Amino acid sequence: MELAFELLLAKAAQHATLLAADRAALLDLMPRSRPVAAGEDIVRQGDRPDTAVIVLSGMLGRYQTLETGDRQYISFHITGDMPDIQSLFLSTMDHSVCAINGAEIAAVPHKQLIPLIVSRPAVGFAFWRVTLVDAAIFRQAVTNVGARSHLARLAHFFCEQYTRADDAGLAVEKSCDLPLSQGQIGQALGMAAISVNRAVQALRKDDLATLRAGKLEIRDWRGLARVAEFDPTYLHLTKEAELSKMAFK
Repeated sequence: MELAFELLLAKAAQHATLLAADRAALLDLMPRSRPVAAGEDIVRQGDRPDTAVIVLSGMLGRYQTLETGDRQYISFHITGDMPDIQSLFLSTMDHSVCAINGAEIAAVPHKQLIPLIVSRPAVGFAFWRVTLVDAAIFRQAVTNVGARSHLARLAHFFCEQYTRADDAGLAVEKSCDLPLSQGQIGQALGMAAISVNRAVQALRKDDLATLRAGKLEIRDWRGLARVAEFDPTYLHLTKEAELSKMAFK
């Protein structure tokens, strides 16, 4: 469980200034890790979960399902992400979370997290900020689907996924894992699979980016970002912990 603690501490420290007592309290948690098979649901729409998870490896997807069975992916989560921290505050899940590929997660009981937040406000501040960043990503996703062309939409998606992977230390030589089928990308971007294929081919033809066998390779970052009109500000990657430092010192 060393990795789970390492990632929890890193996530909290990214969003708040932690005291030694805050770190000690996080290390007192008792997460349980388990593997998750590709396609397996970790939590389903309508569930009332009693744990929150952190991604140890692989990719998870957050999605909603219509009565017709059609699926809309809302966001994707990689190592270090806490995709269902909202379940601490919202008793009934209005979406599902599944494994996109073979993944490993660590689950932390709510009954451990809630007293921690009450007793260590800086930790609560960190988790709150995690949910705010998630909301910022959701807002950008709505703009992406509603206001950009298919080509710009896919370019923006690639820019976001690569930037987040790079920030998490998961990118190598301008490439990162992106284990999504073109159908799944279409379910995230509101595009038919054939439209995704055409956009992928166009980005490859212009030598901007390629997606092959679950691997995204950035060929021309500036060109790709220009097509996408990508501004990473909404990802809030810069540590902004001074507010918590002032509030909880």
